[in-house]
Amino acid sequence: MVALDCSHLETLVSEERVHRDVYLDADIFELEMERIFGQAWVYVGHESMVPNPGDYICAYIGSQPIVLSRHASGKTHVLLNRCGHRGAKVLSEDSGHSDRFRCCYHGWTYDTDGRLIAVPMNDLYPDDFDLDDPRYSMRNVAAVDSYRGFVFARLSETGQSLTDHLGPARSLIDELVNRAPDGEVELVGGSLKYEIQGNWKLQVENLADQYHVPFGHESTASRDGFQFQRRTGDAGTRAQIFSTEGEPSMQQSGTWGYPNGHNANGAMNFDGEQEGDVWQEYKSRMIASYGEKKAAQNMHVRHHNALFYPNLDLHMLGQMVRVIRPISVNTTEVTIYPARLKGAPDEMFQDVVRLANMTHSATSLIQTDDVESFERCQAGLHAEGEDWISFVRGIGMDNIEEDGLLYGPMTSEIGMRNQHRAWLGYMTTA
Repeated sequence: MVALDCSHLETLVSEERVHRDVYLDADIFELEMERIFGQAWVYVGHESMVPNPGDYICAYIGSQPIVLSRHASGKTHVLLNRCGHRGAKVLSEDSGHSDRFRCCYHGWTYDTDGRLIAVPMNDLYPDDFDLDDPRYSMRNVAAVDSYRGFVFARLSETGQSLTDHLGPARSLIDELVNRAPDGEVELVGGSLKYEIQGNWKLQVENLADQYHVPFGHESTASRDGFQFQRRTGDAGTRAQIFSTEGEPSMQQSGTWGYPNGHNANGAMNFDGEQEGDVWQEYKSRMIASYGEKKAAQNMHVRHHNALFYPNLDLHMLGQMVRVIRPISVNTTEVTIYPARLKGAPDEMFQDVVRLANMTHSATSLIQTDDVESFERCQAGLHAEGEDWISFVRGIGMDNIEEDGLLYGPMTSEIGMRNQHRAWLGYMTTA
């Protein structure tokens, strides 16, 4: 890889603009895998995806394949998905169950905590060959921690705690999880996966961008400016993206930048209250769990979505989890998981699965619009002319709130500026 010193990287990002090389340079991408995905806390999965000993899922931290497994002890482990013999990936399915992990190449076999426990035909190995030598294990990553079921891992031996990494943005996870009568969410409804011919940061930026909604998703609105029904109990209740005069109506809610590159957008405007038998049953269960006042607070959707830099997004309104995986400088994989509110009526989860298909499948109303924009950006950035991308919308309107939060109008680019500050911080720290 071409050496990239800090002084050069610092010339590529400023408060107002970002150089196009940040999206196009393969050497910069490789350095991101080392200094962002190799140092930051990265979301790897949810505890509900591995409920029983022997359950596992395969995922990635940047370009490195990993396994999230549940051991017989009940503890979750995050292992590098690599055989200690010849380096083959030990597990290849997205998820599964096995009491032992056996490499297909030469049969080396591992316990679900990564320890090497069997080597076939081992009589030809030298006398000092030791199965307990960590060189031969499926190594555990350096640090693993979780918050309310969301599991994060860090490849680096050193760094801040997960609590410090999430900081005040932890309240955004609380906001989603506290909507469950039993105080837990579960990712048990399968997933939707798609590949984008664009840099991973285009998707991440989009999750701080409400400016695009009335334009990129114009075809999803009816003539009176309202979108389709989204939630349980939304009969006659819709999200508004245009005013009755045809003007974008996304300014009323705000947008926030959190420490370490996280961000959140305020909730969309709705033209009514949720109602109906299923909604009333959910409300009753929430009141039974939290009391009337706290239940009302927990049921109120305050944010549209929340991004946890660099790879996790909670679609708060749609009740979905989005995971971003960078594959190459111009290829990104995104996976969507509908989230079940544990203790809520089953019909509510069915509505979430329906909405996921409506908004994020191959023939959806929303994500197909965004993917088209991302791929046009990646293609257009190759055009000669201006080398810089502007992020000045809302600049000068930023306000600092408690806990170091930045606040701006709904369509401000404050969240993207916040992301690029975090990007530069990671990239210039060896």
